[in-house]
Amino acid sequence: MSGELSRLIHAAILESHIPAKVLAQKLGKPYSTLLREVNPYDMGAKLGVETFMEILKLTGETAPIEYMARELGLEVVERKLSEANAADPKSLVYHPCMVR
Repeated sequence: MSGELSRLIHAAILESHIPAKVLAQKLGKPYSTLLREVNPYDMGAKLGVETFMEILKLTGETAPIEYMARELGLEVVERKLSEANAADPKSLVYHPCMVR
């Protein structure tokens, strides 16, 4: 992994509100393995897309997705909750962003 996307993913781990060791545990990975997978200078380790998605879900970080969207000519925008959902708090399903 190299380049800007890798640096953004690495930063998502190291700057998260969840300590990296706790994040590794939640991902079911040894701490050293997780750090190796997201190290932008380690060309031997690979980060799987499922792990990447879980990192984004757990950290709430959007910078990697925003970067990917820009590279594809897209943008990430916040999704508004519908009025029907807002009327019934039990039915709220929050999706922080969508790509258009």
